[in-house]
Amino acid sequence: MQSFVHPQSVMRRIWGNSDTILFIFAGAAAEFALNKAVDWLYFTGKLPKDPLGRLFSTVQYARWIIFSPHDKATQAIQQMRHIHAAVEKSRGDTIPDWAYRDVLYMLIHYSIAAFELLERPLTDEEKEEVYDVFYRVGVGMGLTQLPQGYANWLPSREAHLNADLQRSHYTDDLFVQYKKHLGSTRYTVLKAGQQLVVPTQVKALLGFPKYSWLGPVVPLYKFSRLLHLDGLIKHLLLPAAYKAQIKALNQPEEKR
Repeated sequence: MQSFVHPQSVMRRIWGNSDTILFIFAGAAAEFALNKAVDWLYFTGKLPKDPLGRLFSTVQYARWIIFSPHDKATQAIQQMRHIHAAVEKSRGDTIPDWAYRDVLYMLIHYSIAAFELLERPLTDEEKEEVYDVFYRVGVGMGLTQLPQGYANWLPSREAHLNADLQRSHYTDDLFVQYKKHLGSTRYTVLKAGQQLVVPTQVKALLGFPKYSWLGPVVPLYKFSRLLHLDGLIKHLLLPAAYKAQIKALNQPEEKR
């Protein structure tokens, strides 16, 4: 049966490792808080009540598509579109096309940034693979004005970052909720991790320092994986409610 993503694609390695996914999650949590369309998720009330769960469900959806057969992935993409259409109908307004593209662009950027932080630089061909997967997701959702190819996406991504982000009361409230749900220690680690993967525009708007204290720790964490100590570290740092879900993110055939 044909897969939506080729079994040997680097996308399966990126999205088959819980460490990488956690950094994707962290970066998206920071950038999404700045998005000018974040009020749409406040409209449903789900985001402020459970910001981690809401963002994690988005990550899980993307991951499910990546590891599904083509027909199942297509069904999941259509289901996402129907869910958003129902919210639009309830509010009596339409989610702007650029807001959908922003979410897609976040997944592209953080897939690459997280993998390169924890593993190695991606080749141009591998970056093209990452872009192609999410491009097909976007097309399946009916999005328009998606650039053709990774090279053409880069200036589009930059334009979106400059046009679609702002710090608002939603931003500040979301970070308050992150701290409430994580606790002070985990929240501090979250922000330090975000600093390692977010773009310059996000750092500036959130007032992040140029360098993260977590940067020198990353090589030590990578070494801990060789000693099989990373499970203990994650056990200490992750909220109990998400430990089982995060452990399940690892695909046996994709572990390195």
